[in-house]
Amino acid sequence: MSDFNNDLTIRSETPYFSSNYIPASTVQVHASNLLQLPNDDLLCAWFGGSQEGLSDICIHLSRLRRGFQTWTNPRKISDDTEHSEQNPVLFLNPTNRELWVMYTAQPAGNQDKAVVRYRASKDDGQTWSCAQNLFDDEGLFIRQPVTVLKDGTWVLPAWYCRTPPGYRWIGNDDISVIKYTKDAGNTWHEREVPNSTGCVHMNIRKLKDDGSYIAFFRSRWADNIYTSTSVDGLDWADCVPTSLPNPNSGICFDVLPDGRLLIVYNDSSFQPGHSRREGLYDDITPEEDKRENQPKQTREAIWGVPRKTLTVGLSADGGKGWQTKVLQEGDGFCMTNNSRTRKNRELSYPSIWVERGDDGRDVVDVAFTFWRQRIRFCRFDVAWVES
Repeated sequence: MSDFNNDLTIRSETPYFSSNYIPASTVQVHASNLLQLPNDDLLCAWFGGSQEGLSDICIHLSRLRRGFQTWTNPRKISDDTEHSEQNPVLFLNPTNRELWVMYTAQPAGNQDKAVVRYRASKDDGQTWSCAQNLFDDEGLFIRQPVTVLKDGTWVLPAWYCRTPPGYRWIGNDDISVIKYTKDAGNTWHEREVPNSTGCVHMNIRKLKDDGSYIAFFRSRWADNIYTSTSVDGLDWADCVPTSLPNPNSGICFDVLPDGRLLIVYNDSSFQPGHSRREGLYDDITPEEDKRENQPKQTREAIWGVPRKTLTVGLSADGGKGWQTKVLQEGDGFCMTNNSRTRKNRELSYPSIWVERGDDGRDVVDVAFTFWRQRIRFCRFDVAWVES
C-alpha cells in the first residue's frame, strides 16, 4: 500500500529517529520479534494470514541487512495447514550458533490446546529444519525471548492457558512459568512463578548493578503491568502491580548499557464504560461451537480495551519511576481482530533490540503491530526519549 513507507525515513537527526514499515504478504500481520545476527543483519519474525486463530496463520521472516534501508520481502517459514501458528521467538543457540524460531500452534481459537514448536537454521534463516514440538505440554504459550544465565542455562518464559474441560478458553486462569535447560535444549525443567494468575508474556532481563533479574508481565485483568524479581533467574518472587497501565496487551523491555530500563507499552487500561469483548476469538468462533466461556476463578479476563498510545518509558531506579514519551499515537480500536475490513486499529506487541550504532552510540530498535496490517519499525537514540 502506498501509505506504508518502505524506506527507512529519518524524521529527526538530532536526536536521531527513523522509521519504516516491513513489507507484508498477508492480510493480517501481528506479534513481531526482533533478533540481530552476528553479521549485524536484523531479523524480524511475525505471524500472518487472514486472521489470528485461523489455520492459514503462519510464521513469516524478513531481514534488514546491515547498511540497507529496506527490509526484504517476507518468507513463510512454517507450514501447518491445520493449526494457527503464532508468537514467534527468535533465538541464536550460543553453543553452535544455530538460529532457532520457536512458536505456538493451536487448533482454531483454542489456546488451551496449543503446543510450542521450533525449527532450526544453520544458514542464518535461509533454510530450516522440519518443525518439532519443543515440549509435550498442552496449553503452553510463549512470546518473549530466551535469557541465557551466567552458567549457560537457557530460561524461556512461558504461560499456561488453562480452562476446565468442556469450556471455551478466554484467559481467566492463565499462569506464568519458566522452562529452563542446562544442556542446550536436550532436557527441560519447569518452575512456576508464584502469584502469577493473570500475569502473562513474562519478559526477563538481567539487571546491571547486582546481577539479579527483573521481569515485567502483561495483565489479563487489563489494569497494570506487573513485575517480579529473582536473584538467580530461576526462583521468582510474587508478581506485583507497577504504576504503568496495561490493556491486556503485550509489552517489551530491555536494560540499556548504562543500567536504565527501557520499556514499550500501551498507555491504556480498562475503565468503567469501556466496551468489552467476550474473548480474543469471539469473532471467529464457529456457530456449531456451543461451549460456554470458562467460568472466572478469582477475576475475569478483559478483552477489547483500546491498545492505544504506544509509549516508551525510561527508568533509572529499577522500574519505580518512569520518564515517558509517545512512540505512536492512535485510538487503538480492537473490538475485532478482523484485518480484511480494516476496522482494527491497534498499536501493540512491541519487540526491542538495543544495538551499538556505527558512531558508538546506543540505538534502540522497536518493531510493533500497526493496525494488524503492517509491522512498523522504529530506530532511535535514547536521547530521543529524553527530549
